[in-house]
Amino acid sequence: MSNKVRVRFAPSPTGGLHLGGVRTVLYNYLFARHHGGEFVLRIEDTDQTRFVEGAEEYIYKCLEWCGLEPDESTKKGGPYAPYRQSERKHLYYQYAQQLVDKGYAYYAFDTPEELERRRSEMAKDGHAGTNFQYDATTRRQMRNSLSLSTAEVLELLDKNTPYVIRIKVPFGQTVTFTDMIRGEITFDTSLVDDKVLLKADGMPTYHLAVVVDDYLMKITHAFRGEEWLPSAPVHLLLWKYLGWEADMPQWAHLPLILKPDGNGKLSKRDGDRLGFPVFAMDWNDPKTGETTRGFKEIGFLPEAFVNMLAMLGWNPGKEQELFSLSELVQYFSIERVHKGGAKFDYEKAKWYNQQHIHHSSDEKLLPLVKPYIVAHAPAVDDTYLLKVIGLVKERCGLLPDFWEQGHFFFETPEIKELDAIKAKWDDNKRSFFNSWKENLSSVSDWEHTTIEQTFTDSLQQHGLKKGDIMLPLRIMLVGGKYGPGVFVIAEMIGKEETLKRIQNALSLL
Repeated sequence: MSNKVRVRFAPSPTGGLHLGGVRTVLYNYLFARHHGGEFVLRIEDTDQTRFVEGAEEYIYKCLEWCGLEPDESTKKGGPYAPYRQSERKHLYYQYAQQLVDKGYAYYAFDTPEELERRRSEMAKDGHAGTNFQYDATTRRQMRNSLSLSTAEVLELLDKNTPYVIRIKVPFGQTVTFTDMIRGEITFDTSLVDDKVLLKADGMPTYHLAVVVDDYLMKITHAFRGEEWLPSAPVHLLLWKYLGWEADMPQWAHLPLILKPDGNGKLSKRDGDRLGFPVFAMDWNDPKTGETTRGFKEIGFLPEAFVNMLAMLGWNPGKEQELFSLSELVQYFSIERVHKGGAKFDYEKAKWYNQQHIHHSSDEKLLPLVKPYIVAHAPAVDDTYLLKVIGLVKERCGLLPDFWEQGHFFFETPEIKELDAIKAKWDDNKRSFFNSWKENLSSVSDWEHTTIEQTFTDSLQQHGLKKGDIMLPLRIMLVGGKYGPGVFVIAEMIGKEETLKRIQNALSLL
């Protein structure tokens, strides 16, 4: 590409970071890195009524966990600072006024009560269910600089009457642009309302701010969810009216992440209902005191989370499903992003995590797994834990599974499957275990091969087959029908603990 690629993610600090938001970050990041460009994080906090304390810092923590660090941001700074819109308030008025002066926008003095009255009148006139739209067909009936005389407008301005500035959308025209994912898209301006550009408090709305900031920050490509498509004609007109059409970024409207059944956009409510997270990390809402669980805290690896998100709407063009972040950068192309929505599949998400756990080194997993172990067994030794990780990681889909799959390495387990032993228990098997215990007590080289050899020798003495005894032995040592090799378990827990567990089971039998 001739110009240096510059992309941006511009979240509002209003709450938890949804899967869709993180995927938008990811596609921005991958596109920028693939083309040797820059990724900008811009905070869009122009709607102060929706601002939530701590939400901005939460966004940064989520991106840090995912490994998607921006090149420019409110924290890092950069050549186009400030990157927080509330600190750029002074920039927007001049552009809104420029649009008014050129006849592309106008002052609207309607109060909220007047607008509500107009909506009610529409309902009474037989338009129930139709939303009132402030547009070319209604603007002359409202209180604005298009319907009032110049003298009336000047008088209202002199009195500091509150007003907003609205874009004057033309009637009966079409606007067209080429979306990087969806191809050519055309809009009928008759269906577009006169959006507010500048609010009564002097703050811009998203519509004005996103255009001004993208222009001033030299953004070359803009990625956002397809739910923003209805706003595209307003933005196209603003780029044209401000004289910046030649500098307008290329747009890509990303497909939605859908509910598991495919019926509608995935929401936090769906996650609560179906028992899975939709936020990247735990979100503690200071307004409600409610905590919403995130992928990080339920035990996902960041690279698995990112891998899973990349595949929700993008096809690499190969059978490979597991990718590192660097591989995603290498293979990513916007042309292979789907037009249609992607169903979220939590079981598939856990599969990605299981695969990344399986392919991670024990050393890498150690600091991630340790908190889940020390919560139950505080005095754990790192060298010992590393061995446990290597033995059980293939059986773990989430990080908390390391305790579930390996707790018997750290504690004497409760025998929950005793009935499975009783079903085929007899005096010969009891005799075997008593005899083998005696042999084990004299073993000096406590190593799994030696333990297995004494086991095999005792089997022959009692005329038993390995299959007759392996399940009872596993249940004695583990408490259930799972776990790695039983002789390795015996080696790990030590002679004293092994003999203790066998004796404990024999006493219950």
